[in-house]
Amino acid sequence: MTRLAVNIDHIATLREARKGTEPDPVAAAVLAELAGAHGITVHLRGDRRHIKERDVELLRATIKTQLNIEMAATQEMMKIAAALRPDIVTFVPERPNEVTTEGGLDAMLHGDALRSFSQILKDAGIRTSIFLDPDLDQIKAAHRLGADTVEINTLRYAAHAAPRSETPRRSDLAEEFEKIREAARMAVKFGIRVAAGHDLNYRNVGPVSAMEEVVELNIGHAIVARASLVGLERAVREMLEAMHTAF
Repeated sequence: MTRLAVNIDHIATLREARKGTEPDPVAAAVLAELAGAHGITVHLRGDRRHIKERDVELLRATIKTQLNIEMAATQEMMKIAAALRPDIVTFVPERPNEVTTEGGLDAMLHGDALRSFSQILKDAGIRTSIFLDPDLDQIKAAHRLGADTVEINTLRYAAHAAPRSETPRRSDLAEEFEKIREAARMAVKFGIRVAAGHDLNYRNVGPVSAMEEVVELNIGHAIVARASLVGLERAVREMLEAMHTAF
């Protein structure tokens, strides 16, 4: 059964809107776990726009499931990861002015840095993952780098699955879905664990969750948005139901 890791970044985004102390991302993580989440994911950005080091320190000391920190492959972040010791670090691309992560990391272009930083973390007992577009060349590059896990970017699939004023082209949706499937299959052949995420929601999550190669989904915005209406525990449970309901 596919595992769900809940990204709680946007709980911190809401807190930072008033530069206060509420809502507390750590409390949100505990509620997500109580609702059945199998892990907690946060993105520690260079500009600290939402999650702070103190949040990660408290999460490390509090949560009972897997802690995944998304971060850029920089010297600063490696020092933080080595000190905080999450269960897994996911390398992601990062631009200062982006609203959210815009695409996968180029494992070919950044291979030297990824290889070096991955080894540092492995020596510290920390697993590593790379957030990649569903591109076979990127999967091959991740294999050459010795990645433990890849997280496949589902953004384009989600965009084609979104309701619009015009009927989405099913051929485009099918094409993007097949790219994810092919990338996941190749990764598994290489012995790489496969996660997926980005813009997945209650309507489009089912087919991706049903892929036997995908063992974990990282989902944040859709859950936090739903939580603003029905509460976090219910939002997490509903996502688990959506993931595991036949489509």
